[in-house]
Amino acid sequence: MAWTYLIIAGLLEIVWAYFMKQSAGFTRLWPSVATLAFMGVSFGLLSLAMKSLPMGTAYVVWTGIGAVGAFIVGVVFLQEHLSPLRVLAAVLVLTGLVLFRLAPSQ
Repeated sequence: MAWTYLIIAGLLEIVWAYFMKQSAGFTRLWPSVATLAFMGVSFGLLSLAMKSLPMGTAYVVWTGIGAVGAFIVGVVFLQEHLSPLRVLAAVLVLTGLVLFRLAPSQ
C-alpha cells in the first residue's frame, strides 16, 4: 500500500505545482487554495508511504514523479519549451525512479 500512497502523492505534486503556477505568486485566490489543498494531501500521503519505505527512496520517487510530471504538464498545457536535452533530462529522472523501485530497500 505504501507504493500506492507514494505514487498518488507524486501525482498530486504535479497538480499542486500546476495550481501554484496558476496562482500567479499566490495573488489569485482559488488557484492558491487549490495549491495548498493538493499540497497538504500530497504531503500526507508521502508521510504515510514513509512509514514503511526508506526516506530516501520515498522522497526521491515523490520528487521525481512531480518533476517529470510538471515538465510534461508545462510542455503540454503551458506551451513551455521542449528540446532534446530537456527530454533527455526527464528520461534520466524516470530511469532513476525505476532503479529506485527495483533496488532492494534493505
